Amino acid sequence: MEMQTIGIVGAGQMGSGIAQVCAVAGLNVVLNDINDEAVQRGFDRIAASLDRLVSKEKLSAAHASAAVSRIARCVAPEGLAACDFVIEGATESVRIKQEILKQLDTVLRPDAIIATNTSSVSITKLAATLANPARFIGMHFFNPVPVMELVEVIRGIQTSDATFEVTVALARRIGKTAIDIRNSPGFAVNRILVPMINEAVFVLQERLASAEEIDAGMKLGANHPIGPLALADLIGLDTVLAIMDVLYRDFNDSKYRPAPLLKEMVDAGYLGRKSGRGFHTY
Repeated sequence: MEMQTIGIVGAGQMGSGIAQVCAVAGLNVVLNDINDEAVQRGFDRIAASLDRLVSKEKLSAAHASAAVSRIARCVAPEGLAACDFVIEGATESVRIKQEILKQLDTVLRPDAIIATNTSSVSITKLAATLANPARFIGMHFFNPVPVMELVEVIRGIQTSDATFEVTVALARRIGKTAIDIRNSPGFAVNRILVPMINEAVFVLQERLASAEEIDAGMKLGANHPIGPLALADLIGLDTVLAIMDVLYRDFNDSKYRPAPLLKEMVDAGYLGRKSGRGFHTY
């Protein structure tokens, strides 16, 4: 199947980033969210991002304008009916994702593929929501999507080989490198990365070092491009906590226990860059 039109459910930071790379690659995009304001914010985020690329001479003005013109917007699920491939990028809530998938199941063509950008939720569990779970797959992008080259492609137990092959081909078309991952809590990258971030929070909580010193230590001592606490702020502390909760629950292993300070930061609304304050101030 040749992909021409890609639907994106969720116009937040991740969804708008996915929409941008698809549109820049020459695909038609339908950007969807729960209301007009949310869709417009996502669209404006894309336009601003493309303008920055033009100002840095990384993209021509004509190419940016063409990409913007390929992005349609909708609120009703029916607006996605013509899509060949839909990527769900809603919040990390099983219930919300299942509700969205049930809606998509009723409006999309039987041969349309449905993917989720979840960073931790079981692909097998979400696939079971659909009448034909063979057409469902995980397609986990990394933040910021226009910059990060990787996509984890995760098969549920029901995912067909054809669905997998089309998904890998789409990832390549939009300039990403796909790695084949078996369904498991946190998949591969976040199972390694997020516990490291959580350990950095424990180090801060125990006052072994300041947030600035922890980040400097990992940047200069381990050659990381960004420190773990600054990375947590970029990801969103609520998202980091949600992933740790999934790992802790599904593996039933105390090594995945979320740091109490991480929980307290989320309770306080200190979520990182998106709230203006996390382990650092923005």
